[in-house]
Amino acid sequence: MTTGQIVPRQRLVLVTGPSGAGRSTCINVLEDLGYEVIDNLPLSLLPRLLDGPPLARPLALGLDVRNRDFGTDALVELIDGLAARPALNAQVLYVDADEDTLVRRYSETRRRHPLAPNDPPLTGIQREQDLLLAVRARADVLIDTSTLSPHDLRDEVDRWFATDQSAGMGVSVTSFSYKRGLPRGLDLVFDCRFLRNPHWEPGLRGLTGQDGEVDAYVAADARFADFFERIRDLVVSLLPAYRESGKTHLSVGFGCTGGQHRSVALTERLAQALAAEGWQVSSRHRELERRAQTDRSRVQIGSGETP
Repeated sequence: MTTGQIVPRQRLVLVTGPSGAGRSTCINVLEDLGYEVIDNLPLSLLPRLLDGPPLARPLALGLDVRNRDFGTDALVELIDGLAARPALNAQVLYVDADEDTLVRRYSETRRRHPLAPNDPPLTGIQREQDLLLAVRARADVLIDTSTLSPHDLRDEVDRWFATDQSAGMGVSVTSFSYKRGLPRGLDLVFDCRFLRNPHWEPGLRGLTGQDGEVDAYVAADARFADFFERIRDLVVSLLPAYRESGKTHLSVGFGCTGGQHRSVALTERLAQALAAEGWQVSSRHRELERRAQTDRSRVQIGSGETP
């Protein structure tokens, strides 16, 4: 091997998410894009598959609760183990939809939910959402199909996973709380806890960095402009180099104390700046997603429903 030669890594996409969200459509799109697709492979067989000879094509695996020997702990352990394999470029594609959309889709197709075949679909949907919560938190790419047509979903998958390098590199920007540790798979991490904290302002405490009042408060810090501009310029300058090295996805994280205000505002701003530069960008807010899930569970318990 020539010194300095870049050895391409095996690309692997794990496709998962709640039943009815569009996982099968994503699998079909990846197959059309040239991926070798295996759906519902038993989790115990995946290490044996990956330990075999390198594949000529990128690999996509469909995983859901119907997989033989499926378990949340087993899947989380598998995902974390894949991240430690230097020969793999592994990503988790989580295909999601809101509860009302999933219920409507089951009503239209009159299918039974695999986790509640003898109960109303809503029961199975809620069980599956809770079961997959830890997996969702490990997603590299999250696509919410609630408002997407099948054609829109195909375009979104193509945008993120096209094998042609000219299609560009995907970028995700994530906010998080240091109290809960760093999200899995971040390439670049920036600490913004030195900025003044909206939490101590009573009128802002209940809002998030997605609200204009919080964004303006954070941006008014005398240190904000220089900090943000330097990070924006750094990331913009690095992205072409990462793409040329063969990287297909870059994950950037902003952390603060609670993951609600400062990191969220910076995540939104950087995502908008990179999109304006022509990059394929998605933004996620880990703590806000967790809080929404917790609120949903409390509502279910308070109403007497099974969480």
